[in-house]
Amino acid sequence: MNINAAAITLAPATWRARAVAYFELTKPRVVTMVLIATLAGFYMGCGADFDLLRGIKVLCGTALAAGGTLALNQYFERGFDAIMHRTRYRPLPSGRLRPGEALVFGITTGCAGIAYLFVEVNPLSALIACLISLFYLGGYTPMKRVTWLCHIIGGVPGALPPVIGWAAARGTLNIEALVLFGIMLLWQLPHSLSIARLYQEDYARAGLSLLPLGRATSNPVNAVIIAASTLLVGVGTLPTCLGIAGRAYLVIASVSGLWMLLRAIRLVGDDDAPAARNVMLVSLVYLPVVLLTMVLDKM
Repeated sequence: MNINAAAITLAPATWRARAVAYFELTKPRVVTMVLIATLAGFYMGCGADFDLLRGIKVLCGTALAAGGTLALNQYFERGFDAIMHRTRYRPLPSGRLRPGEALVFGITTGCAGIAYLFVEVNPLSALIACLISLFYLGGYTPMKRVTWLCHIIGGVPGALPPVIGWAAARGTLNIEALVLFGIMLLWQLPHSLSIARLYQEDYARAGLSLLPLGRATSNPVNAVIIAASTLLVGVGTLPTCLGIAGRAYLVIASVSGLWMLLRAIRLVGDDDAPAARNVMLVSLVYLPVVLLTMVLDKM
């Protein structure tokens, strides 16, 4: 199927509809997760002095940078989105926005966010936000058309939001920031790969290589999910070992990590959509619970 011929023409009739379409272009649910991780990193990096105004500034800049990057991602993938059932009603394939509008919006919003972080927060946080955009748009997005290993590259920008927060608070990076990055990176792999398993037929229809081609079952993705989940159990304990979180965090992070590992192991045995959905659902619970506990149990 011609990817350009798959788009639906549903032009919005009002300015309100266009505003909603622009808002959808930023993927607000993804941006919300990014902001939660950023705020957690900022709070952990602040020590005893939490600067509320600075925290608001870093969230504003990060929201703009993330929203612009995700809008550009939809611009680049508009043809593939038009083919897949789960994405065909997004603003571009549905015809609610034109590609040129999305391109200008994405560039303007993303650059504004990075510039705001540079001026109002610090250059290091802006640099990390810029790296997220470069990795996501220049690495992960094109690799999705070539190899399922794109998940590893895509995990890097997905793991950097708490590092933005830490950099905003400290103006420098250290081992604690690296641990936050590691937790996020290891969480990303079971999360994104379980989604790929859920929608493998849809992705295959669009020609995206988010799973090994012709290996829907008994594929190396299982090993990656289990390895990442196993490492997550160990790395998740490091905040307590480093003294930035307490024993309550240690217990909850360990139990949550083991829960995800158990679901990952069951995925190998069942190897079907319900098992993949369970991994995805556990991952959606794991991240906010662990980050919230880390913040509340900060030492």
